Amino acid sequence: KISIWSPTNKQDFWLSQTFTSISPIEVVMNTKLETSDLRWTVYPHTDSEWEEMSGLDDEGTSVRTYQLCPGDSSTSHWLRSRLIPRRTASVLYVEIRFTMMECSSLPFNSHRSCKETFNLHYYQTDTDEATNTHPAWMENPYTKVDTVAADFLLRRGGERKSNVKTLRISRLTKRGVYLAFQAQGVCMALLAVRVYFKKCPTLTRSFSRFPETVPHTLVEGAQGECVDNAVTPPGELARPPSMLCGEDGQWVGQPATACACRPGYEATDTDLRCRACPGGQYKAGPGVGGCVLCPTNSNTLVTGSAYCLCRPGYHRADSDPTHTPCTRKPPSAPRSIVTQINDTMVTLEWSEPLERGGRGDLTYSVGCVRCGASPQRACLPCEEGVSYRPSQHGLSQRRVVIRGLLPHTTYTFTVQSENGVSQLSLSEPSVERVNITTSRDVPAPVSGIRRTKASENSLTLQWNSLQNTHYTVLEYQLRYCPKSGQWQYVTSVVSSVVVSNLQRSTSYQVQVRARTMAGYSNFSPASTFTTLPDKVEAHSQLMVTGVLVAMGILLLITAVIIAGYCYCKHLCVKDIEMNDQNGQYLMRQTGMKVYIDPFTYEDPNEAVRDFAKEIDVSFVKIEEVIGAGEFGEVCRGRLKVPGKKENYVAIKTLKGGYTDKQRRDFLSEASIMGQYQGEKGGREREGVITASCPVMILTEFMENGALDSFLRLNDGQFTPIQLVGMLRGIASGMKYLSEMSYVHRDLAARNILVNSNLVCKVSDFGLSRFLQENSSDPTYTSSLAIAFRKFTSASDARERPYWDMSNQDVINAVEQDYRLPPTRSVLLHSLMLDCCLKEALDRLIQTQPPEITGPDGPG
Repeated sequence: KISIWSPTNKQDFWLSQTFTSISPIEVVMNTKLETSDLRWTVYPHTDSEWEEMSGLDDEGTSVRTYQLCPGDSSTSHWLRSRLIPRRTASVLYVEIRFTMMECSSLPFNSHRSCKETFNLHYYQTDTDEATNTHPAWMENPYTKVDTVAADFLLRRGGERKSNVKTLRISRLTKRGVYLAFQAQGVCMALLAVRVYFKKCPTLTRSFSRFPETVPHTLVEGAQGECVDNAVTPPGELARPPSMLCGEDGQWVGQPATACACRPGYEATDTDLRCRACPGGQYKAGPGVGGCVLCPTNSNTLVTGSAYCLCRPGYHRADSDPTHTPCTRKPPSAPRSIVTQINDTMVTLEWSEPLERGGRGDLTYSVGCVRCGASPQRACLPCEEGVSYRPSQHGLSQRRVVIRGLLPHTTYTFTVQSENGVSQLSLSEPSVERVNITTSRDVPAPVSGIRRTKASENSLTLQWNSLQNTHYTVLEYQLRYCPKSGQWQYVTSVVSSVVVSNLQRSTSYQVQVRARTMAGYSNFSPASTFTTLPDKVEAHSQLMVTGVLVAMGILLLITAVIIAGYCYCKHLCVKDIEMNDQNGQYLMRQTGMKVYIDPFTYEDPNEAVRDFAKEIDVSFVKIEEVIGAGEFGEVCRGRLKVPGKKENYVAIKTLKGGYTDKQRRDFLSEASIMGQYQGEKGGREREGVITASCPVMILTEFMENGALDSFLRLNDGQFTPIQLVGMLRGIASGMKYLSEMSYVHRDLAARNILVNSNLVCKVSDFGLSRFLQENSSDPTYTSSLAIAFRKFTSASDARERPYWDMSNQDVINAVEQDYRLPPTRSVLLHSLMLDCCLKEALDRLIQTQPPEITGPDGPG
């Protein structure tokens, strides 16, 4: 064999520092660190040219190498490593240190087929499954990484220099890989193999900490966290820190972070950590600011404080920022209140208190009480009509104008100084008081207005003279007007006046006020006086009054006689009575309840109270919207009344923005439905909710919905007896409505509801009265209603059998006595013909639909 260079002493071995990289790496295999035989797999297995040898590195440590210099250049020689774990990396780097002989330095017979390259392959696997024959020793299943050529070739007697190549293996997905070296016709030595992957190390920057990150792409996003005692601000910026890790294992750019030292902590000299504020210092908010000394009269109890507590006996207002000093007491009272009285208006001015309490938010409040002339009389709060300009409380100026006071009245005003800690202080507030009496110069209001004489066109009025005035009354001014008229004025120098040129039999409002040198007083309260009618009219009225009295006496006698008669009749016939129960009345002949139209009520709420039951909204839970009605949504929900079983209910709601008419119609429907019993063929009414919004009507929940859509959906699935049973339920409901003297006017399959037991019940009769002139479908309408717009209980007995005819064709056919041909049931056809007679009185009035035992007739 040809001897090639391999490390046999420390002078010949490459330095270990060669492996050192500026990028953080994690090594998964390094043959230099192996202390025993590598025992890699070679191929061919017999007469293998790969030879494992030992040598010493520069530190004198034994290392294992492989060398190859085959005599036969036509054979491919393979060398496969043991399974190398991938760990968390998806990209591995293979660093190969090798030497290679120059072909010209080899014997002549090997020169022709000699090569100076070798190939590197890899094979991914989740288990250590390689054998001598598996995987097959060929490029597929192995994946070729690259062909490796030497930069330096060894010559006989030349410089001995090794080569270092680093290859990249990417897109690794399985748990480990095998490395395979393929050489043919090459004379080389494999000195060392190192496999590693790159990663970004743990990093702390900008108060953010990023974990060790392995890149899987060109750049890998890494999510970090704030360092201890650092936080992100609330709101939109409250996102965790992030940074990019490059494929080369280096962090890219600056971190995207909003981390900052939290309140009570400040940054160190660097941006790596936060430290607590020492005692006596604080930091109010997050950010880059530092700790500051506590404000005056405050201190901290622990380190890392966000605010300083006030010392005992000192206070800080709730609205004060944390840097505000604590103060001890509220301000002293205002000084030197000066009053200026102008009739019933007072102006107060005062000086600033001597002690402001150490704060700048000084305000004032004014109080007012009215005291009687006698010291024994208690003081009362001032009237509601008293006004303060600019305001009564929270004054920043030292002046206030008070209006609306009573004349000749003594008042006590208080002015109180306040600041931000006045409410927190336990001491009584300091106030300054002043007593004033409104001006005595203005006359008091006139009193005691009375009529002394009256005629058809005049009134003589008199009032009490004013006393205790400083000035003489110069005159009295009287104003009068009829109802809804304009004021007219007269004057008098005495306390009486004659008002003439008035209308007869007319009421006049009268007010009087006095004038002195100080001005006018306030007008007296209005008094009403009426002129007399003329004599003829008075005589006529006297006669009319006599006749009315006589008629009243006669009516009273008649009423007594009738009452006696009724009382006797009541004693004789006790079983004949009119019973009023919840607004529904029993007929004497049949004892059947009679329908009461709620539109006879002026107030629809009163009709609801009479006919419908109010339900607490807390008993109802709406689950889903199942449709839309004329007034709003129709929902399905649950009704759980304490002491009763929970039931499903249908809920009609009144939509928002309704008009008064819509609310009245909605409540009227509730009143109508409240008069019917579900067991008689109508929907079971549960009650109403009017005490909250939205207003709701609760009725029995019919699981299968409207009859028309239910029959279309289940076409051909019901037997004739089931269909006839449905018709019998409808007939029972219409019979019940007819007995209550109620006309539906819109009986149609769309207004029939079906429950889970296929029981049909009549519904939507609450809105039938509002049908417009052309709104009803003639295929549902009797000929009488079509011709004359006359609706009766008899006109309700209709059905829609004309599916393929237009509305006008139906009208023409019915007027020409067209009727449907008979079906299987002759009895039902006969019943239908009786219901379709033109004259309502000729139609069949049947108190009970025939019992059905089969599709062809009654039982």
